[in-house]
Amino acid sequence: MAKFITTFLFLLFLPSSLLAIDTMTQFQSLPDGSTLVSEDEIFEMGFFSPGNNSNRYLGIWYKGIPVRTVVWVANRENPIKDSSSKLSINSEGRLVILSHNETLVWSSNSTTQRQVNSPIVQLLNSGNLVLRDEKVNDFESYLWQSFDYPSDTLLPGMKIGWNLKNGLNRQLSAWKNWDDPSPGDFTWGIVLGTTPELVIWKGTTKYYRSGPWNGERFTSIALFQLEFVSTNDEVFTTYNLDNKSVITRLVLNKSVYSRQRYNWIPENQTWRLYSSVPRDNCDNYNLCGAYGNCLVQESPPCKCLTGFKPKSPRSWEAFDWTEGCMQSEEWKCKVKNRDGFEKLSGLKMPDTTKSWASKNLTLDDCRIKCWKNCSCTAYANLDIREEGSGCQIWFGDLMDLRVASIPGQDLYVRMPVSATGFNVNVLVVNK
Repeated sequence: MAKFITTFLFLLFLPSSLLAIDTMTQFQSLPDGSTLVSEDEIFEMGFFSPGNNSNRYLGIWYKGIPVRTVVWVANRENPIKDSSSKLSINSEGRLVILSHNETLVWSSNSTTQRQVNSPIVQLLNSGNLVLRDEKVNDFESYLWQSFDYPSDTLLPGMKIGWNLKNGLNRQLSAWKNWDDPSPGDFTWGIVLGTTPELVIWKGTTKYYRSGPWNGERFTSIALFQLEFVSTNDEVFTTYNLDNKSVITRLVLNKSVYSRQRYNWIPENQTWRLYSSVPRDNCDNYNLCGAYGNCLVQESPPCKCLTGFKPKSPRSWEAFDWTEGCMQSEEWKCKVKNRDGFEKLSGLKMPDTTKSWASKNLTLDDCRIKCWKNCSCTAYANLDIREEGSGCQIWFGDLMDLRVASIPGQDLYVRMPVSATGFNVNVLVVNK
């Protein structure tokens, strides 16, 4: 009996990192120096110090990768000055980090008011840290999850976007620097609108834009099994991998102002850069200004659309394209045989901030609706699948155009018919 008690006490006080457990109950705590490890031993959670910073943070990283690669940080804005803190579940059923004198350092912000009798925290194989009822293991019943509060990294299965029921906006924000995981001014998320888009922000300025979802993909992104969901409750994008043995991550890197995808190469024991955006100069937001089309293979890359000319020829010649282009001749709105549309193919769709969309209109209906509104400057199919369906129309200047680096889309731009030389692609509304 004494031997059993001794063994039990030994296991009770053995550091959790040695036990490789993935779960902690309300009657336990996780002190600095101990960790939780996911069941498949891919992810590990504990306290760490980044780079040359002596502060302590609660984070999640890959367990089997020699160079610690952190994918999530809890107390990004509230560093701990010593190694005496602990993680626990308080009496209200929330995750909390407490300092040595029981001062609250960080608390999970539960999105549900539901109380449970036996809350536990568990590190899942996906890298998601969840707070749930011990007796209910259903993602819809989670009291809180780290996937709802991303840091700088997007893992397979994570969502970027909005929960419209509670206003939760899941977006990435880069670390300030390698030694400081606090949120920097480099962010990536979904901008809501008639057709939501993925946008990277540099401070309050748009830095990169994905283009709108066209039924198959965002018009400027070819990203492995990317899924987009838009309902009354949620608007988000996510990705998954068929090969679960592949370790991959998307990360915002402020040091080079880039969103990068890395794959882990076991043979070389190194992370390999797979892709990054912006990919080229034409990916920089609105490089060529209004009605300017960016062609990455050209030098200089900016050209005015057919029927348009530089607004400031002197600036244009000096490679300053910010003022963009204007129509080559006066526009005669709704004048029969003088007002039409030029079909431009293979484009990344313009910024959708000033646009309108309908799933029910045909492309012909779309053209007529645009023609009747003198503020409408372009239209396109909303969904390109099969023969195309739906309608999207743009108002005002067309911004952030480029020749798409992947198969693009047809855009019908409004202009005087004579500006195109009565090209066969001109569509005229004779009404």
